[in-house]
Amino acid sequence: MCIPSSNLCRAITLLVHLPSGFTFIWHSTPMIKKILVALDLDSDTDIATQYAIQLAKQSDAKLTGLAVVDTKKIELSSRGGGIGSFYFAEKLRENLTAETRDKARGLIKVFEEKVDKHDVNHIELVEEGVPFERIVEDMKYHDLLIVGNDAHFFYGHPKEHTETLSGIFKRSIGPSLVVAKQFRTVKRVLFATDGNNPAARAIRRFIHMAPFGTDIEIHVLHVHKKEDADAELILQMNRAYLNEHGYNPQMIKMVDTNPGKCVIDQSISLDVDLIVCGGTAHTGIRGTRFGQSTSYMVEHTTVPLFMDH
Repeated sequence: MCIPSSNLCRAITLLVHLPSGFTFIWHSTPMIKKILVALDLDSDTDIATQYAIQLAKQSDAKLTGLAVVDTKKIELSSRGGGIGSFYFAEKLRENLTAETRDKARGLIKVFEEKVDKHDVNHIELVEEGVPFERIVEDMKYHDLLIVGNDAHFFYGHPKEHTETLSGIFKRSIGPSLVVAKQFRTVKRVLFATDGNNPAARAIRRFIHMAPFGTDIEIHVLHVHKKEDADAELILQMNRAYLNEHGYNPQMIKMVDTNPGKCVIDQSISLDVDLIVCGGTAHTGIRGTRFGQSTSYMVEHTTVPLFMDH
């Protein structure tokens, strides 16, 4: 028997009736037990913390607040132009490092104060290195990453473009919740699919983890750049899969030359609180970049993205 003490038992109970007449009772407890929250100076970090607290309380999960001192960016920003400028470059590097460490500690302090108010188990880490490498390494020991969609992680110049988010997405072994600029209670969810593996993986991961519980309204959007003969079959398969998990989704099929924009437009039209989607990231001569559709969704979404790859 599952006794719901606070939120510890937001579990799924399955009754299996065996031919012998015995009944096997199986409990599936929440899969989210460790959540990594990537902290930086952008305003969406506060929203990321709010979602982290909510999910931690629902799943009795432990939070890790992580601030990374971007030593690579500091090194690049403090390089001198010649032998005579070496001393000044070294002093600049030392000053930037000290300044960035102070800002990282400040982020940790704010995170700790907010989480303490909600009686959530947590730890804090300040690490040094390349941000996406540190986050990917720490994600080996966490179930979910929560991060802002405007994350830069270079505290010296917080608006400077970095490749941290795409680097995380390409290499991380776990799912990410990429939050936008406002907090919303998740009741209506859009599953975006094109029938490919990343989208299927994201949908399945979301269903298995049930991060926002099971009392949600689901819309499934199949979008392709051109007419797809298999689109109806893919929708039927998605419907059957979700039915087996106790959901009754609304199905939508669309053709659009810009799938990313189509997903965002539909999310606004349906007034959803969350988008579940796969995505792509590529490494080339210009570094790691999101695929076109993924990039559009990350940049233009007004609601969180639950992403896998």
